[in-house]
Amino acid sequence: MERLNYSRVPEFVLLGLTDSPELQIFFFVAFSIFYLMTMLGNCLILFTVLSTSHLHSPMFFLLSNLSLIDICLSSFATPKMIMDFFAHHKTISFEGCISQIFLLHLFTGTEIVLLISMSFDRYIAICKPLYYSTIMSPKVCVGLVVTSWMVGFLHTMSQLVFILYLPFCGPNVVDSFFCDLPLVIQLACVDTYVLGIFMVTTSGVIALVSFLLLLISYIVVLVTIRDHSSKALSTCTSHFIVVLMFFGPCIFIYVWPFTNFLVDKILSVFYTIFTPFLNPLIYTLRNQEVRTAVKKKISNQYFTFGKTIPHYTVKGQERS
Repeated sequence: MERLNYSRVPEFVLLGLTDSPELQIFFFVAFSIFYLMTMLGNCLILFTVLSTSHLHSPMFFLLSNLSLIDICLSSFATPKMIMDFFAHHKTISFEGCISQIFLLHLFTGTEIVLLISMSFDRYIAICKPLYYSTIMSPKVCVGLVVTSWMVGFLHTMSQLVFILYLPFCGPNVVDSFFCDLPLVIQLACVDTYVLGIFMVTTSGVIALVSFLLLLISYIVVLVTIRDHSSKALSTCTSHFIVVLMFFGPCIFIYVWPFTNFLVDKILSVFYTIFTPFLNPLIYTLRNQEVRTAVKKKISNQYFTFGKTIPHYTVKGQERS
């Protein structure tokens, strides 16, 4: 055990997205804007749902938890990537690298189960509306969220239980902007081909099976409502587009690991940056109830702020 600890490299070198200075400046500006908007959008949704009583329903409870996960998913690697655009030597400690792998699989595993829970909620609401309040009780909703986090935790621990005891004594260059399992496991000083294929493909199979379950549930819902509600049809279609954007890159990266293609970097950007940015737009802010509540909160805050601005008098005239 001591020999393994002694042989571990102290840090890993991240190659990032590109070596071009012009592209690095462009990506810095673009991803900074995306990250800021992601944080503001998801925080606004959390605040609105928590502070608006008529939004305390199963659907919005699950949506608010999705916003929380998206905040976490967009924050585990994006801030460091943004700062690294101006770093001459992009490095991350061994502990930091393992932490990124842990957080990535924790948040993605949790979001996968939560998306399945949300599709189940929509299925019950549309296909069995008379039983909705009974089936989707507050106790069940809390249970679904807790289960999502438990499954995410168990999944990420199952990935790390092997990698922590691998000797990393030589190569330390990770061809990405964050540490991910398919890339890091190749750097071990032992033959990890079989172990790597098993561990990485397991994540891909989980994502693929979950996606197929979601696909089936959305097909059932779409068939049920195709002649009844164009609004519900539009909502479910847009929801499925986001699900496809989240699962597509995960399935490609983990079902066909060790490709080392540039496309892997692009796909990683999708589920770590773009999906958390799009979720509040498509899942929540397209909802009329949420839009009305958000506008009301903003107008109330503006009105309250205006009332607190002190008034003073200059030469007999009142000014604000």
